[in-house]
Order: sequence, then C-alpha cells, then structure tokens
Amino acid sequence: MAVVARTGRGGGGSAFSSALRSFFSYRIFVSAMFTLLFFATASVLFSSHPAHFNDNSEIQTTGNAYMHRTFLALKSDPLKTRLDLIHKQASDHIVLVNAYAAYARKLKLEISKQLRMFDDMAQNFSDVGVKPTYRTTLFESNGPVDEEVLRQFEKEVKDKIKVARLMIAENKESYDNQLKIQKLKDTIFAVNELLIKAKKNGAFASLIAAKSTPKSLHCLAMRLMGERIASPEKYRDEEPKPEFEDPSLYHYAIFSDNVIAVSVVVNSAVKNAEEPWKHVFHIVTDKMNLAAMKVWFKMRPVEGGAFVEVKAVEEFTFLNPSYVPVLRQMESANLYIEDKAENETAEVKNTKSRNPKHLSMLNHLKFYLPEMYPKLHRILFLDDDVVVQKDLTALWKLDMDGKVNGAVETCFGSFQRYAQYLNFSHPMIREKFNPKACAWAFGMNIFDLDAWRRERLTEQYHYWQDLNEDQSLWKLGTLPPGLMTFYSTTKSLDKTWHVLGLGYNPSISMDEISNAAVIHFNGNMKPWLDIAMNQFKHLWTKYVDNEMEFVQMCNFGL
Repeated sequence: MAVVARTGRGGGGSAFSSALRSFFSYRIFVSAMFTLLFFATASVLFSSHPAHFNDNSEIQTTGNAYMHRTFLALKSDPLKTRLDLIHKQASDHIVLVNAYAAYARKLKLEISKQLRMFDDMAQNFSDVGVKPTYRTTLFESNGPVDEEVLRQFEKEVKDKIKVARLMIAENKESYDNQLKIQKLKDTIFAVNELLIKAKKNGAFASLIAAKSTPKSLHCLAMRLMGERIASPEKYRDEEPKPEFEDPSLYHYAIFSDNVIAVSVVVNSAVKNAEEPWKHVFHIVTDKMNLAAMKVWFKMRPVEGGAFVEVKAVEEFTFLNPSYVPVLRQMESANLYIEDKAENETAEVKNTKSRNPKHLSMLNHLKFYLPEMYPKLHRILFLDDDVVVQKDLTALWKLDMDGKVNGAVETCFGSFQRYAQYLNFSHPMIREKFNPKACAWAFGMNIFDLDAWRRERLTEQYHYWQDLNEDQSLWKLGTLPPGLMTFYSTTKSLDKTWHVLGLGYNPSISMDEISNAAVIHFNGNMKPWLDIAMNQFKHLWTKYVDNEMEFVQMCNFGL
C-alpha cells in the first residue's frame, strides 16, 4: 500500500512540472516573437528614407530624423498623418500622369501637346516637393509640422491634383480602348438610326411622288377637256365600228386614266406591228378622263389604220356592287383601310392603303374581260406602263394547251413564290395552294376568253374576293387574287416576251431589254415622272407624240 501511494504522489508531481515548463516555454516563445517583430520594424524604419514624389526628387532626410519624428508623431505631431496622406496623393498622381505620357508615346499619337502637358504636370508635382520652404519645414525638420506651411502645401498639391484629373479626364478617350469601342458603337447606332429614318422619309416621299398626279399630266387632261368644250361639234361620239367585235383581228385591252401613258402603249404597238390595220385597242378609263382620252385620239389618230375604242368603266352597267365584290367592299369601307406592313411609318401605311390604284375599279377590270368583250376569243391585256418593241401577233397563234392565262413567270430561287403573296397561315390557303408555286406577272397577258368562260374563273375570283373582305387571305393589290384565280390555268411564256423591273431595278442589262417584245416600267419610277431612271427613260419617251401641241404647252420636259 505504501508503495502504491508513493508512486501516485510521484506521478502527480511529474505532471505538474511538465505543465509548468510548458507555460514558461510559451511565454519565452511569445516574448521572442515580439522582440523579433520589434527589431524587424525598427530595421525597416531606420533603413527607410522619407516619402518622396519620384525617383529624381531632391527631398532627402536622414533615417534617424525621419524615424525619430515618426515615433514622436503619435504624441507630439498630430499633423504627420495629414502630411503623409497629401504626400501619397501627390505621388500617386505623378505615377498616373507618367503612365499616360508613356502610353501616348507608345501609341505614337499626334498629341505632342498632350505629351508636353503630362511631362510638365509631373515636373510641377516634383517641384512642389523640393521647394526650400516645404523641404526644410516639412521633411527635413525634426520638430513638429508647421500647420500654416502644411495648409499652404496641401492647397498647392490639391490644385495640381485637380488640374491633373481634369487633364486626364479630357484626354481619357485617346487612351481608353473600351471607351473608344463604346463610343464607336454609339456612333454606329446613331448613324443607323438616321439611315433608317432617312429611308422611311425617302420611301414616303417616293410614294407620294409616284402616286400623285404630276402637274404636266393634269395640264394635258385640262387642255384636252378645254378643247372638247371649245369645239363640241368636232368630238361627237361615233357609232361603234364592227371591227371592235371582230374576233379575227388582234384585240388589246388597256385600262387607265393616264392619257399620255395610253398613247405611248398604242403608238409603240402600232409602230412595231407588221399589219397595224388588223389591231384593235380597247381603252377603258374613268368618267373624269373619258373626254380627254377621246379628244387625244381624235386629234392624233393612230397610224397604220389601227382601231381605237374608248369607253368609260361606268358604261359597263353589269359592274355594280350587287355583282362585283370589290365595289361592295369599297362601299362598306372595309377594303384596303389598313396595311400592317412592318418597318413603315404611319404616313406610308396610310398612303398605301388609300392609293387610288388600289381603290379604282380600273385596276380590277381585268377579271371581267370575258363579260366586257363577249364576242372575242382572245385578248391581250397590257398595263399602261409598258412599251411594245416587237410585233406581238404570234401570241394570238400560241398553243395555250387549254390554259386561260399566258404570262411570264417571275420566280427565281426562293423569291417571287406564292408564299410571298398569300397568307399560308390561313387553313384554306394552305389547303388549296402550294407555297413554292412560281408567281407570274400582270402587265402583258394573253387570255383565252373561251377557256376562261368554260372554267368559270370570274366566279372563282368572286369566291376568293368575298372571303378576303377582312384581308385575312392577302393584303393589297390584284396580283394575289390573280394568282389564286388562275392557279393551274396559267401557261408560262418565254421571258423575252415580257421584261419587268424598269421602274425600280437599275441593273437590268440593255441586251435583255433589246431582246424583249414588251418592257414593263413596273415600280414607282414611272417614265413620265421626274424620279424615272434616266438610263431607261428614253425607251419610253421615243414613243411620245412630241408634235402634239398640248404636250409642248404642258412642259413634259421629255
């Protein structure tokens, strides 16, 4: 028992001694660390020079004086922190100014003035620090900092900092690539906005110029009307000639209110016809221009013995709202009131929707040719903006393969397909038509009127026109309903029969034009307008009757 007790006391003493030694070892370690830290700090302070503005600064103080004043500052120099802060700000701005100057030299920019400014600014900062007053009082003195001198020093440094910042801000764009990129993007965006606006304004102006009646055309119509009023006995209506219904002759249909344009179509066709006395032109206009149209062809009879019949659309009494869907829809003001085309101004939309071309019955007469000319077998439809360059009689002898409409197709690649004219999101359109079917053009079309009557295509046209009262099948124009009415009943003609685009496409080759039987000025740049393309205008003007006195008086400027 005694042995055991002695052993236990011995073990407890040993543990106590171990803990005591560990405690004193810890205190010795901590003391040693503080001592080392103190000596390291003192070494750094004693080996350091006082703060200076740059490597070339002449501000020099001894390590002992700076160390002595640093330690005393906590008790005897409260302005020391303020001086160090001012000193650091000045040093930072010297580095910044030198950096901009170095970057400018590297870029070799044409900014020699800026380089001088940056160099002068860096030198000014250095000169402030080496002024005798500041060097002696603030940096070399072992005594307390003079507050008045410090305030003056601070003011001078801050003034120079302010100047440096202003100078850097003014010239930052020359050095900040990101800022340059952003500025360039902003410029591109602004220019693009101006371009879009200019295009919209140009489109609107072009549309107004294209759809308005030029002063010269108005003048011509008024002069012709005046002639009719002045000499009514000379322009009495004659009895219809039997040739107007003779199916053995070559019949043309032209629907227009433009006297000069119709005269060019007739004149060009007659001059290029091999047997002009076999050609009959059926001209239909509105009541307002009927007298002017009749007076023109009375004053300037067609050469070669060709026949011209002039009528007003109102003379075809079957064309009334009870029969014609378009007239019914016009009366109810539901047709062509809204055009939701994207990227157009409200003015352009409104002008398009109320375009007289779309609102005039003249534009829809082509769908009633079999009823207008019931005794004819074939008829060639011509727009008033075409010029005939060759004899066209071969079209009346063409084998139509049972088709109704002979026309030139206009599709190429994925363009000018049915999908561009019809709304294929509508189930009826999707069911009846192929979106990839090739479109064709109105303007020069040979119609087999017998086949038309057999296929009852006018009824088909009425069916689609009735369904489109809300414009859910197509928007504007007569080509979409034409594509639907003559779907699968159109015979494709050789492209040399009808070359289009002279009213909007300046890149058409002259070889293509010279080989064409009919050239078409479709588009806004009609040849009788000031906005016509000069390279094509002469193809039209050479058929204008410049010897006609009213043409000269109305100053067409051809």
